[in-house]
Amino acid sequence: MKKVIIFLVTIVIIVCIIAFQYNSYKRNQNSISSENAEFEKYTNNEIYGIDLATIVNKSIDKNEKNKILKDEKGFFIQNDENSIEVEIHIKENDTTYKMEQIYKQGTEQFVQFFINEKFKCSKVEYHEKTDRIKYMLFEQI
Repeated sequence: MKKVIIFLVTIVIIVCIIAFQYNSYKRNQNSISSENAEFEKYTNNEIYGIDLATIVNKSIDKNEKNKILKDEKGFFIQNDENSIEVEIHIKENDTTYKMEQIYKQGTEQFVQFFINEKFKCSKVEYHEKTDRIKYMLFEQI
């Protein structure tokens, strides 16, 4: 009788551990999906400069919250889990700018120059390890 009770208690504990792990996994996947959705809503549409400034601000904020390190030039150093990088290609001068450059100059100034310009996301990359968005390239249309 004692062995049966120990066996049943062990089974219940194992089932609880598996259920907890599965619940944690699902919560993490939902969190990743939610984070990606914040940025993916901009991928299939033409957007204006003000929307792009919002993306830059969100990306900088996310990297700072995730404590992503910066190099000596002030650019975020990409990791393999939760960093995000946004680049903007301006066709007028055929130059690609990193989000940090736009942020340092001031997103307000960027909006003033490009408020009526349209941009399209031409490339999206995901972290292999976590499936979070890793990189986005926006090109001026």
